[in-house]
Amino acid sequence: MKRKIALSAVLFALVAASGTALAETLPRFAGNLLVDAKGMTLYTFDKDAAGKSNCNGGCATAWPPAAVAADIERASGDFTVVTRDDGSLQWAHKGRPLYRFAGDARAGDVNGDNQGNVWHVIRTGRTAQSGSAGTSTGYSY
Repeated sequence: MKRKIALSAVLFALVAASGTALAETLPRFAGNLLVDAKGMTLYTFDKDAAGKSNCNGGCATAWPPAAVAADIERASGDFTVVTRDDGSLQWAHKGRPLYRFAGDARAGDVNGDNQGNVWHVIRTGRTAQSGSAGTSTGYSY
């Protein structure tokens, strides 16, 4: 147990020093938008496969994955965790990996919505079409 706590402390110190957000809490809805712990809008990418991110390299620089550390938070309900190609963990909503947009400066910004017709915010209160026509999920992508 002491080893796990010490490793977590080291990881936290490294993350704090680098300014990179490694450990994210469970995404949540703020108003009708899905956001991260800092209130930044989260997006889905149409080119992802179910449970797999296809946004790597330069793509992941412009669209940083909503990362999660394995022992910080557990998936719950519609939220799951997917493993990226580099082995890191990323939040997913209903199997769809989640990302931030580097062009969003403030909480609530949605500058990445419909970028290239493949990036979308997740909103509540609307009907979304999933794999089969007419399936209501209660979310829109």
